[in-house]
Amino acid sequence: QVQLVESGGGLVQAGGSLRLSCTASLKINTMGWYRQLPGKQRELVAVYINSRMTNYGDSVKGRFTISRDNDKKMVYLQMNDLKPEDTAVYYCYAYTTRDLWGSGTQVTVSS
Repeated sequence: QVQLVESGGGLVQAGGSLRLSCTASLKINTMGWYRQLPGKQRELVAVYINSRMTNYGDSVKGRFTISRDNDKKMVYLQMNDLKPEDTAVYYCYAYTTRDLWGSGTQVTVSS
């Protein structure tokens, strides 16, 4: 059974930065991050479509950067210039033969 474990969430002031990490139990090409804002549906943050190509949600382009370490089976999300509207639960995502999700990590941005 594939497992995804997130870390790195927390509380930060607006304009600050956080780095999220996700470790998978095996190497997966399609990995990334989604988030769920209070009262909203889960939305794309950033994802590796394959081993190198990425896709970002419009609201985070230019502020967030996804990266990966394939040897360590990890994907990272560097979040800069955080805004209160980035407050959400962030989920690590992967796709093998089906969608896979981590348990989520809370990111709270105070104004």
